[in-house]
Amino acid sequence: MNKAPTAADHPADQREEASARPRNRRGQGLLLREEIIRAATALIVRTGSDQAVTLRSVAREVGIAAPSIYAHFPDRDAIVEAVVVEAITQLQQTIGAAVAAHDDPVEALLAGCAAYVDFGVREPARYRVLFGWARPKPEAPADDASGRQGLDAFQMLVDSVDACVRAGRSSSTDPFGDAVALWTALHGQVTLRADLPGFPWPPTDTVEQMARRLGRINP
Repeated sequence: MNKAPTAADHPADQREEASARPRNRRGQGLLLREEIIRAATALIVRTGSDQAVTLRSVAREVGIAAPSIYAHFPDRDAIVEAVVVEAITQLQQTIGAAVAAHDDPVEALLAGCAAYVDFGVREPARYRVLFGWARPKPEAPADDASGRQGLDAFQMLVDSVDACVRAGRSSSTDPFGDAVALWTALHGQVTLRADLPGFPWPPTDTVEQMARRLGRINP
């Protein structure tokens, strides 16, 4: 006969974590899930790496027992992916708002590029985890939520270059290829500024220069 688990069956630190935080009321499971994501994000921001995210560290940050996480995430990789998806969503919304604020396609392209770099500079740890975390290989392409949203964010850049072409403001004959070149340059701008803060970087208006040159914007 199976013996019902008792308090003695759980490590003392897990019992302390469980007692440090009151249980959510019925229907508040989504709230706990959001708290877990916020806790993981805070750990990444403080340490600059997703390696700080473990079930135990996240549980300690939230004030719950580590096993409580399994009701919302199967493992630590799923938690990190949720952080990545949230960051990509915010980045996409930030770029979208910047683009939508301009009717002129060139100004919209420049604003979107500036918003991308601004996000990366303001959120270096969250930006780094977008590209640096060791994501497990999905069982099927449809399982890769962060990858899908990343492609959606990139498509906004392709659409912006294409809008300039259709308006006769860009000489690009390959909006996708030119968008890849522009994204590569923007990514380099963000990562190099984060990794080499002591370098005498020129003003951030170099973003506009890159966008005009690589987007093949007509003079």
